[in-house]
Amino acid sequence: MSGRDDLGAAGRRVLRGARWPGDVAIADGRIVGLGDVAAEPGDEVLRVDGDLVTAGLVNTHHHLYQWMTRGRAVTCDLFTWLTTLYPVWGRLDVDDVAAAARVGLAELLLSGCTTAADHHYLVPRGDDTVFDVIAEAARGLGVRLHLARGSMDLGESRGGLPPDHVVEDLDAILASTQRIADRWHDGEHVHVTVAPCSPFTVSEELMRSSAELARERGLRLHTHLAETREEEADCLARFGRRPVAVLDDWGWIADDVWFAHGVHLDDGEIASLAAAGSGVAHCPSSNARLAAGACRLNDLLDAGVEVGLGVDGVASNEQGTLSTELRQALFTARLRTGRADALTPRDALDLATRGGAGCLGVADVGRLEVGARADLVTWPGDDLGDVPDPIAGLVLGPDRRARHVHVGGRPVVRDGEVLGLDLAAAHRELARRARRLWD
Repeated sequence: MSGRDDLGAAGRRVLRGARWPGDVAIADGRIVGLGDVAAEPGDEVLRVDGDLVTAGLVNTHHHLYQWMTRGRAVTCDLFTWLTTLYPVWGRLDVDDVAAAARVGLAELLLSGCTTAADHHYLVPRGDDTVFDVIAEAARGLGVRLHLARGSMDLGESRGGLPPDHVVEDLDAILASTQRIADRWHDGEHVHVTVAPCSPFTVSEELMRSSAELARERGLRLHTHLAETREEEADCLARFGRRPVAVLDDWGWIADDVWFAHGVHLDDGEIASLAAAGSGVAHCPSSNARLAAGACRLNDLLDAGVEVGLGVDGVASNEQGTLSTELRQALFTARLRTGRADALTPRDALDLATRGGAGCLGVADVGRLEVGARADLVTWPGDDLGDVPDPIAGLVLGPDRRARHVHVGGRPVVRDGEVLGLDLAAAHRELARRARRLWD
């Protein structure tokens, strides 16, 4: 966590004067007061007059390493995009991923994200310290990390999509996952998740073994599911079944699993996810960028499926910000259904906070209520004085960066600056590393 954070004698920090929801008091890492909070001796007061305070946003699906290949393969569908970028990603090293993680997590913080799930499935030349540098970057910046130890073991020579030189050996994957869980999983700042990449990059044996390992260790599971029609066709050709049926047979349709995308689901599959308690990470900008389709968000929600928002990789969502996904989710839902009331601004905020926390299986983040963890974002409200509903202004108005961000009551962004990081220098280092991959 960044810097010192000494509170006053009362042990409270009070964000005072917010237009919405009013004052917010923090003590011992949790919210202890909302609305009109009476002053106590020794309070440390942070004036946020006219601003908006929300719970920290929860990013349920990301690929931080893809900051190294932003703005490439911009006219491709998913499979063409992957086959174009796999050879480039195969040239990354651990230091490249560390540079991408620092920039990616800092930009997420500035977009109001206090909890991020990073699905990392590329292990340069078998060096699994790549996961250590991602966790170290998150610890240094103060963001909560759900570190999804991704994997691929099904290369082209065995009928998979990725080239053989970017996949790993099954036994090495399982041993590495154990090591990473032993070192990093603390259930508070870092949650380790077992996360084979997708049905078209992973063997059945790895999918089954990963589920067994996760349940032995009490870890959650994550993978891509039903993102494109091409994935559906691949599963039908190889297994004679659609992706949900395949994963159900492998023991993956369960309440300790959340899936990325879930675009191409039929009514029965949605009902199966709801009955099992599985969640879905909705990534509307990436799905649009890759022409994958529009997730049946309203149908998922109506069925009772837990849905959160995800940025996805910055090679398919060049902004890399979570706050912008609220507006995109709202627009996508309305376009898909033809209903102007399909998703309200407050619904969108709920997806990005409470819904995301539900997907990740954490109950006390993503909530602006007494007793919840004090993961808070203060948004500039200077330009919203003419907007009757400040949440509508936040979601539908101009893009904005967070003014202040607290994680567990500790400041990690102050006055629009990420604490403990020279972000401009980090971007320059990332650009230097990315440019060598342009040939």
